[in-house]
Amino acid sequence: MIRTLQPELLDSLPPQHPAALHSRRDLRITNRVLGNPEWFARTLTPLLQAGERALEVGAGTGELLAYLAARGLVADGLDLWPRPSALPFKQTWHSSDVVTFTGLAEYPVVFGSLIFHQFGSDDLAALGARLGASARVIVASEPARRRVSQLLYRTIGPLLGANYVTLHDARVSIAAGFLHDELPHALRLDPTAWSWQCTISWLGAYRMIAIRRT
Repeated sequence: MIRTLQPELLDSLPPQHPAALHSRRDLRITNRVLGNPEWFARTLTPLLQAGERALEVGAGTGELLAYLAARGLVADGLDLWPRPSALPFKQTWHSSDVVTFTGLAEYPVVFGSLIFHQFGSDDLAALGARLGASARVIVASEPARRRVSQLLYRTIGPLLGANYVTLHDARVSIAAGFLHDELPHALRLDPTAWSWQCTISWLGAYRMIAIRRT
């Protein structure tokens, strides 16, 4: 599959639209099925050094931040959406676009769940240039771009109660996903300055752990 980008329906809906609320519920279930919260907790905990702050880009409604905080990993959030009401006060929320956010240099550890696939080549390159200048660790979980994943979700999604928004966006997200070393290359991380590991889970989660070489 050639990587293709199309608009996702959820991005066009107001946050409190019934279809958007239902789709975010679907996303929570999808993340649990993929094991993303556990994977981020397991991956980020040993990578954070004393006194460092982590930032989740595309933090949405803050479920992953809350999950991590309950396990002792306090991270801040960044999203265009307003600050989630349930987010603990000790966690900072930045209402901004990650491409134009001016505070990236404050965060040596940056992570994102199902967010990097939404960007085209130019924006990924621009974001990677900024992260490459300040971050020490970049961690991501994205869709693996596989037709079998599209077919699987088309079959399983309705059984999980997924609505039309989620079924559309799942297909679009997978088509915009990554394979092999595509994400670090799209971010234009310098292999002489960074080491990375990219894997795909059996359920179709593409995972990247990139660490700056010392």
